[in-house]
Amino acid sequence: MAQLTALDAQFLHFETATNVANIAGLAILDGDLNRSDLQALLEQRLPHVAALRRKLAPVPLGLDHPYWIREDDLDLDYHVREIGLPPPGDDRQLAEQVSRLHARRLDRGRPLWEIYLIHGLGDGRMGLYTKIHHAAVDGVGGADVLAALLDLSPTPAPPPEGEPEPDEPAPSRTAMVGRALTRLAANPAQAVRFAARAVPHLDEIPVVSKVPGVELVSGLARRVAGAGDAPGLPALPAPRTPFSGPISAHRRFAFVSLPLEEIKEVRKAFGVTVNDVVMAVCAGALRQWLAAHGGVPDRPLVAGVPFSVREVGEARRGNQVTIMTAPLAVDVEDPVQRLEEVRVSMQRIKDRFSLAPARWLREFSESMPAALMGLASRSAFGLVGQTSPPINVAISNVPGPQFPLYVCGARLLTHYPVSVITDVSGGVNITCFSYDGSLDVGVVTDRTMIPDAWEITGRLRDALDELRNEAFRIGP
Repeated sequence: MAQLTALDAQFLHFETATNVANIAGLAILDGDLNRSDLQALLEQRLPHVAALRRKLAPVPLGLDHPYWIREDDLDLDYHVREIGLPPPGDDRQLAEQVSRLHARRLDRGRPLWEIYLIHGLGDGRMGLYTKIHHAAVDGVGGADVLAALLDLSPTPAPPPEGEPEPDEPAPSRTAMVGRALTRLAANPAQAVRFAARAVPHLDEIPVVSKVPGVELVSGLARRVAGAGDAPGLPALPAPRTPFSGPISAHRRFAFVSLPLEEIKEVRKAFGVTVNDVVMAVCAGALRQWLAAHGGVPDRPLVAGVPFSVREVGEARRGNQVTIMTAPLAVDVEDPVQRLEEVRVSMQRIKDRFSLAPARWLREFSESMPAALMGLASRSAFGLVGQTSPPINVAISNVPGPQFPLYVCGARLLTHYPVSVITDVSGGVNITCFSYDGSLDVGVVTDRTMIPDAWEITGRLRDALDELRNEAFRIGP
């Protein structure tokens, strides 16, 4: 038994009919995976993957954050499902099916995950779509869940040695209420402590950072605290775009694989990082899309870039993530200059983050009374999304293994992330995962804002080619 952290609970509370906190992955496999074999593999490994064998136990009257309790009667027939694509079974049909699956909320009365085997894909391939609620895992925890299904060779490894960590019994309803009242009594003091800790970092917090004078106040507070000067963060108002504002309940998904070697060629030619190239490619693709759909804004977009704040050796329980904002230079026409603008902005964030990792999201969540968090989260999301969204697009780049992996003997060809869009973060999410020589990119959009997400994936390829041409021009 473990209680959700305040940040875990935030991912439950902000969900509405349109904002859904599913994170997922679409694996393309070489072969036709058998459902019974996958269920047998899960039977062996589930005892060692806590996130897949627990469900929510709410506290009476919503006085505190829910608890995770073990599900003793896990129904794998419910959690592992099969569907088929009609002929010809192409990638667009697969993406459309994933779009529908990803928009559906998970049943909170069961463990918060589902796996879909998708048959009928052409060229002897099949899809494996795995989704789990963001309240259960962050990016690191999600990698652990994925690893439970994967092997280094076509022959599945034997079950993990040793006994899984035992689950504590769930507290009684009376004990839950007692703990909730104790936390509630301590909450005002916690809120005061958060306020004191937050002042030096106000310029890192979306929305708050846009208030005039915040950068000055934060800098003064850091000097008073003896933290010295930290690299400034640009307080950029997010321009209005066709993908700004409240999202609908419907999603579009598209995917593309870019050769990692080509990205490294650009990295080497311009002396930047792989992540800089990825961000610049995203900027180039979005610039092209905006030029074709209403015009390019005269200032950068604001990108939300997730960062893990998990410390080395820290237990992998709950979400340990924050989000930083960075200017994304879609307003710059020259691709090399655009890459340089991206490099400078990302370096500024890294320098700032290395001095003091931004934990404001977790600390802000912990400072709020649990009984009020649900209403406050939904109200804040609705208000900010309708008035002044602080972010235009979410972009994430996750490094992965550079060797082949297998699921029940079937080789994993590609793995495309399928992530979250919200009223606050904008109607586009571009998440990248490097695997076995490729950068696998998953693009999620709001269906009413960007009806064809494939437009963006195609422009990602064009934006990379544009940078490679410039790299060839300057030579080795």
